[in-house]
Amino acid sequence: MSNSKIYPGTQLNSDTASIQVDIEKTSFIKDFLALIKIGIVNSNLITTFTGLWLALHFTGQSFLKNLDIVFFTVAGSSLIIAGSCSINNFIDRDIDPLMERTKGRPTVTGKFLPTKVLFLGILLIGLGTLFLMFTNITAAIIGMIGVFSYIFLYTMWSKRQLVSNTIIGSISGAVPPLIGWAAVDPHLGSVAWSLFLVMFIWQPPHFYALAMRRAEEYRAAGIPMLPVVKGFKTTKKHILVWVAALLPLPFLLTSLGIPFLILATVLNIGWLALGILGYKIKDDIKWAKLMFVYSLQYLTIIFVAMVIVTLV
Repeated sequence: MSNSKIYPGTQLNSDTASIQVDIEKTSFIKDFLALIKIGIVNSNLITTFTGLWLALHFTGQSFLKNLDIVFFTVAGSSLIIAGSCSINNFIDRDIDPLMERTKGRPTVTGKFLPTKVLFLGILLIGLGTLFLMFTNITAAIIGMIGVFSYIFLYTMWSKRQLVSNTIIGSISGAVPPLIGWAAVDPHLGSVAWSLFLVMFIWQPPHFYALAMRRAEEYRAAGIPMLPVVKGFKTTKKHILVWVAALLPLPFLLTSLGIPFLILATVLNIGWLALGILGYKIKDDIKWAKLMFVYSLQYLTIIFVAMVIVTLV
């Protein structure tokens, strides 16, 4: 891995002109949303809200009578995720210029100074933790576990050193539904931990597919992602193993009813079938794109369905 550091303002050869164009085209709001990785914030809000909703459902509590808990949970989790992503950008500002999908980040273009990004991240995490404490201490502690695992275990340690970085990073990505549940019921039950497992196991095949598509960028940045270290053939096998591991999980959620069990099983089999049939596709990048898109649809459908089945 290269030890060279590239900071905002450094001349990046022929890329300087293109980055300058990006700077001129972006607004403060757009840069801010990129800094906090609004896409990650939004996707995690779905799982956080689902955890909260199901906790209310299984404890027999009213959603409308607990709007204060809903607000503090949604706001608190959003803030700690946004803050963690900001610090992630602060830490990765040396490698982001080397990757096509990250070279336009405001920490690379210089629109946000590193010290201000770090301060913003700490501030957002602090406010988010305070909001979660207005629900209960358990939710706040779980939130901090997510922050620690994302910033320290993943971003600062495993991402740059271990091929298992994606698996380690999956811990933080699986925490949001636990935060949502704990905000209502600190005594995490089997359903709450089943949501954690769904999220934990979903992430490796999702991010391995992305890593296959961006393998050369990760290679240039010196990040030891599985496709870079072990190659596409091995990565495809790992993806199928992780997808197969999702198959028994719907049976841990039988309390959500038979319709959900059937839907989740169909989605799991469909994903596995797509992966197996995809071996006939000679273009590995095309296969990875199909698997990546399916994973996004899978996550949205399965967590939205958890909410819908409790309304019927």
